Amino acid sequence: MTFFTDSEEATSAAGEEIGRRLAPGAVLAFFGGLGAGKTAFIRGVARGLGISARVTSPTFTIVNEYPGIIPLFHFDMYRLGSSDELFEIGWEDYLERGGVCCVEWSENVEDALPADAVRVTIENSGGCRRKITVEGEGLK
Repeated sequence: MTFFTDSEEATSAAGEEIGRRLAPGAVLAFFGGLGAGKTAFIRGVARGLGISARVTSPTFTIVNEYPGIIPLFHFDMYRLGSSDELFEIGWEDYLERGGVCCVEWSENVEDALPADAVRVTIENSGGCRRKITVEGEGLK
């Protein structure tokens, strides 16, 4: 599935559409450069899951948790050097909690991601224009 967006709001709306299609236990692996729109997309995912909390990037905390019927666990792997560090913070426990895990900077921990993770690639096409590709079997 591919989306083309031209604003932060449109990127978030694309995330909301995907959020409505996620089942408990889904993992979304995000790929895209700094400022690509990953957090804006995840804000939409949260809305699609029925979560009204303010979603912010967990750059310094590694993971933010948002409660809901299906909770959202928002990871930022930018500062992690390897997947070993991810396991040290309880990655396997998060996978078993029945929430949705959104993982920014997935390339830093790609070997720790489940095989059925949904890949979300966000490419800037200049200005606010983005191409968002969502691939994987974890969507309902």
